[in-house]
Amino acid sequence: MKRKIITTLLTASVCMLATACGAATEVTVNNTQAEAALVEEAVTDEIADDVFPLTIEHGLGETVIEKRPENVVAIAWGNPDVPLALGVIPVGISEANFGPRDENGLLAWTAKAFEDAGVTPNVFDDTDGWDYEAISDCNPDVILAAYSGLSQEEYDSLSQIAPVVAYPKIAWTTTWQEETINDAKALGLEKEGKELVAETEKLIADKLSQYPGLEGKRVAFAWLSEDDLGTFYIYTGNDPRAAFLSDLGLVTPDSVKSLITNDQDFSITVSAENADLLSDVDIIITYGTESLVGAMQADGRFANIPAVKNGAFVLLDSNDVLAAASTPTVLSIPYAIDDYLKALNDAAEKIQ
Repeated sequence: MKRKIITTLLTASVCMLATACGAATEVTVNNTQAEAALVEEAVTDEIADDVFPLTIEHGLGETVIEKRPENVVAIAWGNPDVPLALGVIPVGISEANFGPRDENGLLAWTAKAFEDAGVTPNVFDDTDGWDYEAISDCNPDVILAAYSGLSQEEYDSLSQIAPVVAYPKIAWTTTWQEETINDAKALGLEKEGKELVAETEKLIADKLSQYPGLEGKRVAFAWLSEDDLGTFYIYTGNDPRAAFLSDLGLVTPDSVKSLITNDQDFSITVSAENADLLSDVDIIITYGTESLVGAMQADGRFANIPAVKNGAFVLLDSNDVLAAASTPTVLSIPYAIDDYLKALNDAAEKIQ
């Protein structure tokens, strides 16, 4: 195997350095340490290869990956961030379809990871449908899509190109933790993926310690349009945006829970005529501007909601980083968590 050859050559180099350098003792030691580190890395890679072949079960079936992938393609929201965070550079990725993007169509944290690696990304313009030809041209060994809305037909078509890692159970309901671990597993890096999740959760806990007032606040993540307030939507805990709020010590109001009739739905539809049922919502997170708050405060149907009365809103502008970061990934969390927690805390301070 290739890595065995590398290990052998490096070991031989270490031996040659140790016997041939003579008086250059300091240089020999430093070179030996550097070579030894490379040997250790090669041995680690060898161990990682031992997990293959592996099988990943998901909502569209099961995927068998025969050997460690070298060419990695990552499609849909957030999946490119996982290999990047693990030091694996994808040969092709999907363009971001929401939020402020750079000239390559990437969000700030994804673009930074490529910049730090010194690599120009190969980006698919697949916002209107998968670019099967471009994906195939990458000659991928695996296609990562643990957070996605793949249909069975799309999955079957992509699987003709390479093994595909789809969502664990239900489309668009994968948490950032599941996305990280499932995508990492496909790379033979499940242990590293779990460690990355643990490190990120520790970061969240450390940041939260600065905002003790957020603990237990009742928050609804909603989608409203000030042009038509007659009907609006609230995301359930199945949606990663709402699920992330529990990571931040926030809770789903009982009124929202009582409106959920299907435990597989990632959103519920609420009529403004029933808005007064949401009498236990402390904070509302929604896409929009201050004019939306004014429209809701002027509409008597929302008068019974504490968040509306107090103006306790976190408003996400679709052109702002926070709007994109509200659907979290292992890279977006450290990038945006300070601003997100501050916005939430500002809203919490308005609670009366």
